[in-house]
Amino acid sequence: MSGEVSSSAPSPSSPTSVCNVEIDLAFFKSYRGCLKLAELVMAFVAFVCFAVASRPVYMAALAMELLVTLALLLLYLLKLHRKFTLFFWPLVDVFNSVVAACIVLVLSLMAVSNYIVRSTLAGGIVGLLLAGLWSADIFLLSKKITFNQARSQTK
Repeated sequence: MSGEVSSSAPSPSSPTSVCNVEIDLAFFKSYRGCLKLAELVMAFVAFVCFAVASRPVYMAALAMELLVTLALLLLYLLKLHRKFTLFFWPLVDVFNSVVAACIVLVLSLMAVSNYIVRSTLAGGIVGLLLAGLWSADIFLLSKKITFNQARSQTK
């Protein structure tokens, strides 16, 4: 009874595993990872701009898209898309990007065209850039999606 506490260090074979969930840190180095992270940051910046301007409709739409983008980022980062095979996740991601780009494009054009507070204009401009990022995401993902291959062959 020496009072020692045994510390359990993580095994060197799995340094990126937490609670039996593998974390893919290489995802942030890929184009899709950088694009998802940029979408998340830009959506947050636009949300903050609209929050400063007290525009609840714009805030609600961007908060929804912020949460969905965060969920998709975590899905790919934690490699949960390989465990939940009920959906074809790249197609879900394309559908989300199409809907998000359309919603944010319309809201941003409305914010830019009739702004009263300058932060509404800033949020609208960031929203237009965000719609461009989602359009790039649509383009990159639609090039990768193939419907005639098994899921293990597509990345």
